Amino acid sequence: MAYTAEKPPLAESSEQLRARIPGWGVDLDPKDRPSVPRERFDPTGAHWEFPERQPEKWPRERSVEHAFLTPVFGTSCPPKGLSGVLRKVAYARYSEGRAAHWLILLAADRVDAVESHLRSFASLHPDNPITQTGVLSEFSRHGLSSRVGRKRADVGHQALDPLLVAGPWVLTGAVVYLAGKGLARRRRT
Repeated sequence: MAYTAEKPPLAESSEQLRARIPGWGVDLDPKDRPSVPRERFDPTGAHWEFPERQPEKWPRERSVEHAFLTPVFGTSCPPKGLSGVLRKVAYARYSEGRAAHWLILLAADRVDAVESHLRSFASLHPDNPITQTGVLSEFSRHGLSSRVGRKRADVGHQALDPLLVAGPWVLTGAVVYLAGKGLARRRRT
């Protein structure tokens, strides 16, 4: 049974495996096995055989590999909007071993970021790209000196950082400008 402390039984006995596979079981004697101290089962103090299941407040995403959800799962970010639909598709259609599963989840994260930005524009407190992206710390916390003259692993992508931070905002501004220009042109005609 899944999620229990017991080790699942082997499909074949040790004698059957030793007869079928040459050399199988050479490390069965604990004196010949270097990992024996780590394989000792120390009592954990858990008072249950199978943990009490956490109630589902909404249908959760569950991988096709698993018969049921783990007994405890996160509930801080319920799936919502288009990103939630994408996540549900990734879990319902594709195994975790497929690249499509993970690529759809990555796309869902990007869609969620865009949805959050759009939601912030609709609120009374929109995102502030200057203060919330850490741009000001570049000037007050030795941003440039920490990049120059030192061996760093992330030097290769530093040129892309301004593009990744400012790019979505510039693109959004351009779209709003062009949409406004198009509306103004339609009103004149």
